[in-house]
Parts: sequence; structure tokens; C-alpha cells
Amino acid sequence: MGEQKKGGYTYADLHVGMSFRSPGRTITDADLMSFSGLTGDYSELHTSDVYAKSSQFGRRVAHGMLGLAYAHGLMWARTGELRETAIAFLGINDWKFVGPIFVGDTMFVNYRIAELRDSKSKPTQAIVIFDVEVVTHDDRVVQRGRKALLVSKVPLTAVEASR
Repeated sequence: MGEQKKGGYTYADLHVGMSFRSPGRTITDADLMSFSGLTGDYSELHTSDVYAKSSQFGRRVAHGMLGLAYAHGLMWARTGELRETAIAFLGINDWKFVGPIFVGDTMFVNYRIAELRDSKSKPTQAIVIFDVEVVTHDDRVVQRGRKALLVSKVPLTAVEASR
């Protein structure tokens, strides 16, 4: 995994094959209930122990989108690895929800730079494609896919300082 620099990585530090692992985040009952309230998705699979017990999972599971949202936060906000580089999240490709996330699971994100290419429209920017796996504390892969990120070739702290 990449050895994180104090100020985060600059574009010059990035290379195909570079890999990272996020800090962990334990999923709680409050997370499920808050996400239900935020999205309006009160499916009994997420909110009812009795209903979920009779499901194929045998207990309540986190919303798939909750896992995706938390994974995004773990990758970018919690690590700070690309704080001098990241401009915008561009999208997701081939995202799969391959296993359940349960209350009490601690999730981590393993991600690797799969592609790194110059922006066609902005010479000071580039696009990074990451292969991503969301895993639990017991190394179950629960989600996977690709995420694209627009990055600055010039450290953002230098851009901000010049304004």
C-alpha cells in the first residue's frame, strides 16, 4: 500500500499500480436509521429485525448505497491522500454490490490506480481511474467497481496560494 506523505500526494507522486487502504468505519444501527431517514428508504430489510431474520441474510443489512457513500468518504475525506490533488468525482463504472454489509461490520476500502491520463480539455488536469474493493473486517468483498477522479497536476495548495 502507498506510504502516505504528510501533505498528501501530488500528481507527480501518482502512478498506475499505486495502491491504498482506507481507515475503517464500523456500521451501526444509527447509520441504518439515519440513512433511512435521509433517503426515505425504510425497507424492512434495513429497519425490522423480525422481517430481516426471515430473509436470506438472517439479519438486517445496510443499504447498498450507504456502503457506497461511506466508501467514498473513506477514500477521499478520511485519508487526505489526495487533498492537494483531487478536484472532482467524475463517476462510477461497473459497480457491483456483491455481499451484504451488516450492523457491526467494519468496512475498509482497498483501491488501486488502474489508469492515469491527461485531460483532453485542461492541460493542468488529469483523470485517475481507481479499481475499488469495499471489504469488511473479515476480508469479505461486499462491493467493487471503478471510480474516476479529476485531479490537478499542480498542487491545489499552490493554486490557492497564488489567488
